[in-house]
Amino acid sequence: MMSQKKRILLIEDEEDIAALIKLQAEITGYKLHVEVDGVNGYRAVEREKPDLVILDIMLPGQNGLDVCRKMKNNPDLKNIPVVILSAKGEELDVVLGLELGADDYVSKPFSPKVLFSRIKAVLRRGKEPEKAPKSIKFGDFALEVDRYLLRKGESVIPITLSEFGILKRLLVNRGKVLTRNQLLDDVNNDDAFIVDRNIDVHIASLRKKLGPNFQWIETVRGVGYRFKELAGEKK
Repeated sequence: MMSQKKRILLIEDEEDIAALIKLQAEITGYKLHVEVDGVNGYRAVEREKPDLVILDIMLPGQNGLDVCRKMKNNPDLKNIPVVILSAKGEELDVVLGLELGADDYVSKPFSPKVLFSRIKAVLRRGKEPEKAPKSIKFGDFALEVDRYLLRKGESVIPITLSEFGILKRLLVNRGKVLTRNQLLDDVNNDDAFIVDRNIDVHIASLRKKLGPNFQWIETVRGVGYRFKELAGEKK
C-alpha cells in the first residue's frame, strides 16, 4: 500500500513564487494547496490541518508572523511544522518567527530544490522522539547525555553544564537554526544554568574545546546558531 502524500499549505501572495513552489512540490511528491493572504491562510490551516505550512512574512490582511503566533497558541495547530519565507532585510522578523515556534526559514531568492530539502528535514525531525539518546556521536566526538560528559575517542574533554546544555540542544536539533533566546530557554530548562546569559561566549568556548578544524557549529548572522548536517554523516 502506497503511503499518502504529505499535504503542504503555502501562504504566499506572489504568484510567480507560488507557481515555482507548486511545481517543485509536484516533482517532489507533495500535495500543495495555496492561499494568498494571512486571514484565509489561517482559516485553511484550521480547516485542512496540513502536515506542514510554508509561510511568507509579508502578506496582505494579516502578516505571516501573526499567522504563526495564532497557530502556536492554538492547541490543535501548534504541532504543525512551519517554514518561513523571508525577503532580504527581514532578519528581525526571522528571529521573531523562530522564537514564536517556526521550525526553519528560507531566504528569498531561493532554490525550490533547497526549500524542499529543508522541508523534508523538518518533516523527518517531526517523526523523531524529542528525548535525546544516551550518547550522541559526531565525528570523533561523543556526548554522553546521561553522564554529562564530552569525549573525543577515549579522552574526556572538560565541559561546563552550560556548554553541555547548549551542545546537546544543537545536536538534538541538528540542521535547525536556534535563536539565542531559544538556547537560553532550553538550556535553563535542562538542568544547566547560564550565569552570564551570553550564548556567544559559550559557543566560542565550545568551538575552542572542539578544536580548530571543528566547523559544524554554524553562526547564522542575525539569527542564532545551527549544528550543520553533513552529507554522509550518521546521526
